Amino acid sequence: MGKIIALANQKGGVGKTTTSMNLAASLAALEQRVLLVDADPQANASSGLGVNLTEVESSVYDCLINNLDIHEAIYETDIPGLDIIPSHIDLVGAEIEMLRMPAREEVMKRALAPVLSDYDYILIDCSPSLGLITVNALTAADSVIIPVQCEYFALEGISKLLNTIKIIKQKLNPSLEIEGFLLTMFDSRLRLSNQVKEDVQRHFQELVFDTVINRNVKLAEAPGHGVPAILYDADSAGARNHLALAQEIIAKNTKKQ
Repeated sequence: MGKIIALANQKGGVGKTTTSMNLAASLAALEQRVLLVDADPQANASSGLGVNLTEVESSVYDCLINNLDIHEAIYETDIPGLDIIPSHIDLVGAEIEMLRMPAREEVMKRALAPVLSDYDYILIDCSPSLGLITVNALTAADSVIIPVQCEYFALEGISKLLNTIKIIKQKLNPSLEIEGFLLTMFDSRLRLSNQVKEDVQRHFQELVFDTVINRNVKLAEAPGHGVPAILYDADSAGARNHLALAQEIIAKNTKKQ
């Protein structure tokens, strides 16, 4: 059975989508079978992995709203072992359409059920909000990765997200765990970056990943070419960081089994 990991933080610009696509690619490079679900209406993870959004016939929107068989929305990427369910701008209005559905918080969980045994990891790239789509992702997930950028106001909004996770654990998904807090956009030369790193590690201790994602030009350039960093420049710090993160996650989950 595949492990479902949501990547969530309602604060925008924390590197969530960058992490989603590069972690998915790195897990696949380590011979894991991976499905990336792009649940962000901006569809940046989809385009960043080479999906031509103008040619997408079926998306995550169709699975959630039109009850489309999830197999029909899965697209292969250029990376062996990595598939994606792309997003669509229509997802913006999906939350309103979902309000009338029975058990509306569990729509994504039901949609993903048929493919659980097809993958080792299913990653869900959430939108920067705590709306119904993100609640669906957290209800479907086994765990959540919370990216935290090493900049001003890094911890702003984290308590709200943690409160949402707590409510979902109580009412919808008792087995939901925090996979880890991931420090992103780290620059060791900056006092602020080091201060944020210390603050996060002090607050959340063993829940913080050992791997840190450094600020890296290649990481920022890669999506413009429709590929993850590991294909754009495998020797770049960004590619190496995400590969280390993938190894850390695999090691952690292998130990639990």
